[in-house]
Amino acid sequence: MSVQQKRRALITGASSGIGKATALAFAKAGIDVALVSRSLDKLEAVREALQHTGVEAKAYAVDLARISEVKEKIQAIALDFGDINILVNNAGIAYTGTLSETPLEDWQQVIDLNLTGVFQCIVGILPSMRDRGTGTIINVASIAAKQPFAGWGAYSVSKAGLIALSQTLAQEERSHGIRVTAICPGAVNTELWDTETVHVNLDRSKMLTPEIVAQSILYTVLLPQQAVIDELTLMPSAGAL
Repeated sequence: MSVQQKRRALITGASSGIGKATALAFAKAGIDVALVSRSLDKLEAVREALQHTGVEAKAYAVDLARISEVKEKIQAIALDFGDINILVNNAGIAYTGTLSETPLEDWQQVIDLNLTGVFQCIVGILPSMRDRGTGTIINVASIAAKQPFAGWGAYSVSKAGLIALSQTLAQEERSHGIRVTAICPGAVNTELWDTETVHVNLDRSKMLTPEIVAQSILYTVLLPQQAVIDELTLMPSAGAL
């Protein structure tokens, strides 16, 4: 990437948690951000929080669970925002329950949002990255992809698939100047633990903060073009919770 080229990022799940923290970290580093999430109200609050940084920030409400619409909507954002050279696929759903008691509908929802939705975001942005011969794609996976936990089956499978997707994409797009990183955080203290699909009680004070994960994402993005972090496992110093 030339020194003159402005960094412009699209972040999914940008209204809270890791996505919001990444948007703030990017803005402080002078990276323009297209904020994507279901809730326009929450996105607007994030966008307003970025205004003092001087970067361009725009909010786009997209329901990534509506799989058939994702590619087209991401393409439209890329066209409107322009010159996106960083894609952070952070949006996802957490889900707990034994495999034997996971309804097919729930399984499909987790796979759709955590894996297929990411795939569709990627193919929506790839053509414009290829045209410019540069790009960085960060896929937020999980330690559960590498160390599956009982009761986290659908989630672990979706995130393991995301690692395989990242590795395949990296090989296919390397010649187009596109770098791909899978980041695998351990437990992160986000609103995810309060959602109705998660039924566990862990010590959140020992978890990673969204800001720590965001700094790791920023570091990955700012590496010189001739270097890439293929995969980054980031754990709480207290270990797996």
